[in-house]
Formats: sequence, structure tokens, C-alpha cells
Amino acid sequence: MVDDTSDERVGEEEIEKSRMPLVEHLTELRRRLLWSVVAFVVLFFACFYFAGTFFNFLVEPLAQVWEGQENRQLIYTALTEKFFTEIKVAFFAAAFLSFPVLASQIWMFVAPGLFKKEKMAFLPFLIATPFLFFAGGVFVYYILLPVAWQFFASFEQLANDGGLAIALVPKVNEYLSLVMRLIFAFGLSFELPVILLILVKVGITSPAGLRKKRRYAIVVAFVAAAILTPPDPISQLALALPIILLYETSILVAAYMVRRRDNEDAAEA
Repeated sequence: MVDDTSDERVGEEEIEKSRMPLVEHLTELRRRLLWSVVAFVVLFFACFYFAGTFFNFLVEPLAQVWEGQENRQLIYTALTEKFFTEIKVAFFAAAFLSFPVLASQIWMFVAPGLFKKEKMAFLPFLIATPFLFFAGGVFVYYILLPVAWQFFASFEQLANDGGLAIALVPKVNEYLSLVMRLIFAFGLSFELPVILLILVKVGITSPAGLRKKRRYAIVVAFVAAAILTPPDPISQLALALPIILLYETSILVAAYMVRRRDNEDAAEA
């Protein structure tokens, strides 16, 4: 039989030794945030140098739709539009690349106040967060954008029967804003399993509770898709359906977590 009391007492002693006065806590927090800001600033200037390459990468799905068509182009109508567009590209790229640094600094600030069991419980969620956000961005870039751009480009029309020609000539700023809005919408939506599993982990909800609220989750998924995506059915369905799938996956993983925790508690007892 495991002596949980002695292990807990040892853990409390370790935490007691690692306690710091409030001023030292604030100093430590400032130091962690400073490292995060420095990492972001350094990555921002590096990303600004390669902003054109990043933007060309984001335009590639549209370029594939226009493949073989000559005289296709994106335009900017203000003198400063392209410059500020590249600043936005650098900002978004630096924010994404510096997130692991920010997450690690937050973890190093919080971890000394946690028991070993608590660290092992929450570390997987911290690691999964950037990977799920990245998965959402990959889904947008490789699956949604080619289909959506093909759909929007189909509304062009030729000048025939006395009608005027209608051609798609996107602005660089509007294109970037739309792409980044989709990437962030899907990236944040793909964090749903992390949020739900943490709620199950701390006892706020349960797999049975998630199943009971399934119908409400479906409604919320379509409402969120309508708010976060452009007003077209392709983008809205492309966001709503993965959210529902992630919700169902979270229920299965939560049930496994609860079953495993019950088995461990029974073994320790």
C-alpha cells in the first residue's frame, strides 16, 4: 500500500522551501515576461526580413487556382498598404513562433508551486496547445483555402452578350486579413479538446455531462462558425464540422481519462 500521506508531506515541504516573498514573485514574473518579449521582438525583425516569402506562401493556394492564367495579380491601392501588410505578416508569424517561448516561461513560473502529480497532469495539455493550433492552420491552408478560393473565383464572368466582364483582383491587405482570420479561427477552435479535457480533469464536468450537452454543442459550433468565418456556407461548414468532431473525440478521451484515474485510485486504495 502506497503511503500517500508521506508523499504529500514531502511535496508540501518542497513547495514550502520554494516559496518566495511577493516582491520576488513579481520580479520572477517580470523576468519571465521579459524573456518572452525579447523572443517576440527578435523573431518579429527576423520574420519582417522574410515577410515577402511568408506572404507568397499564404498566396500560394490562390496562385494554384489561377495556375495557367496570365496577367493575374494582387493589388494595393494605398502607398503604405503593402508595407503595413508585411508588418502584419511579421507580427502574426512572430506571435506564432514565439508562443512556445511564452508557454515555457509561464510553465517555469507556475511549475514550482505545483505537486509532481499536478505537473504530470497539466504538462501534456501545455504541450498539446501549440500542436493543435498548428493543426488548425494546416487544415485551413491545405484543405479549406483551395476549395474556398475555387468557389469564390467561380463568380467571375466574361464580357459576353453585352455584359461587362467581372474579374477577381484581390487587395493584398484584404487577402491577408481574410487568411489570418481563418487561420486564427480554426486554430482557436482546434483547442477545444484541451479546454474540455482540463474541465474534466479538474472535475467541473464529466464525459456524461459532455454527452448530455451534445445538442447544445452542435448549435454553438454552427453559431461560432457563422461569427468567425466569412458569410459563405463552405467556410462555415468547414469550421463547424471539425468542431463537432473534436467535441466527440474529447468525450472519448475524457472517458478514457476518467476510467484510468478510477483504476489508479482503486489500485492505490
